[in-house]
Amino acid sequence: MSQLIARPATATPTTDAPAADAPADVLGGPWPASARPGRSGDLLVGGVGLAEAAERFGTPLYVLDEGEVRARARAYRRALPHADVLYAAKAFLCSAMADWVADEGLGLDVCSAGELRLAVSAGFPAQRILLHGNAKSPEELRLARRLRVGRIVIDGPAEIARLAALVAADTPQKVLVRVVPGIAAGHHAAVRTGVGGQKFGFPIEGGDAADAIARVLDQPGLELAGLHCHLGSQITQVEPYLRAVDALVGLLAQVRDRHGVELPELDLGGGHGIKYLPDDEELDLAEFAVRVTDRLAVRCAETGLAVPRLVVEPGRAVAGPSAVAVYRVLSVKHTADGRCFVAVDGGMSDNPRPALYGSPYSVRLVGRRSEAGSARVDVVGRHCEAGDVLVRGAALPADLRPGDLLAVPAAGAYQLSMASGYNLVGRPAVAAVRDGRARLLIRRETVEDLRLREVGR
Repeated sequence: MSQLIARPATATPTTDAPAADAPADVLGGPWPASARPGRSGDLLVGGVGLAEAAERFGTPLYVLDEGEVRARARAYRRALPHADVLYAAKAFLCSAMADWVADEGLGLDVCSAGELRLAVSAGFPAQRILLHGNAKSPEELRLARRLRVGRIVIDGPAEIARLAALVAADTPQKVLVRVVPGIAAGHHAAVRTGVGGQKFGFPIEGGDAADAIARVLDQPGLELAGLHCHLGSQITQVEPYLRAVDALVGLLAQVRDRHGVELPELDLGGGHGIKYLPDDEELDLAEFAVRVTDRLAVRCAETGLAVPRLVVEPGRAVAGPSAVAVYRVLSVKHTADGRCFVAVDGGMSDNPRPALYGSPYSVRLVGRRSEAGSARVDVVGRHCEAGDVLVRGAALPADLRPGDLLAVPAAGAYQLSMASGYNLVGRPAVAAVRDGRARLLIRRETVEDLRLREVGR
């Protein structure tokens, strides 16, 4: 692991080293690998106490472990040394994250002009960026061409003509065609994108994918580099990816037989599942790497194809376990029917996943030790919605009180990236931690920030 670069003024050593009698063991998934108990009931992440970070930066606070991000990026490079690994920016992106994944040899998968502009302005090499999305505007396509993005994924018929009109035959744009293999995978119907009847891609069944490929090949300004698919999100088994390899290699063989062209790239997307609860399953990266590459080699040998370069797009699997959300308890309410609601200073505006998908999380008291027994509580947000529940049925100390700090792991993906301004509650700050030092990456959004968008009354 590379050494932390010294940063003036913002890098401050932690003052909360583990107590001499504190256990030195790792908490394990879903917490970052660096998470360890600290003094006075605190929890250290990246060597920094979460209570200390909350005191310094305020709450709600997202604490992002730089070492965890880098280690997970390196794990993908080691497991798939001959593949292209692109970090899926939609999971979470900021300039620091772009720096870290670039340092570790990953490319970047973006799906909007905003993500693209931020990445390039942060210095990320445009040739290592892939742009996709089901509704790319003409302005986004022009921007991608102007910045010389390495790959663009064609997701719909209109994009073929739009993109072809922007390029000349002597400066072709490399593209992938997103196909729908008819494979259902993912933790919720809203994120299962590998089946027909939804907005993404060209279905293989019925010939839409074959027709799109033919149209792209007819455009002299478009260089068809390969096929792309994305099955869904939070996939914990390898088998759906193996079935995708079967379907896409079959289509590659059809392209060769029909057009005399062997496409050099095969992008299986991402969706790699992580642990949100200690007993959750997660995708085994080593198993995925071995079985997918073996299956690809076998299927290509059977069809007489050269093995295309594999591309994968992990997002959640890099960012998700790398962050912890820290909230402060505002109230504890006991009801006549025996329920207990613990309200915190964040909620669905910084983590909409429980409201959208019923996503479960674990939670832990940090910053003080409690000798009280545990009680079942619902950790709820501050927003005016009955569905604003962050953790249902959590086991927390029975003496929980206002002012306490609660930490929620696996908070790095699809929380801040999906955050909203509901109730005009500003989005939380993000602090990076590593080697006992903390620094602010993103400041807290204020009411003044929200007012600055108003231009009249």
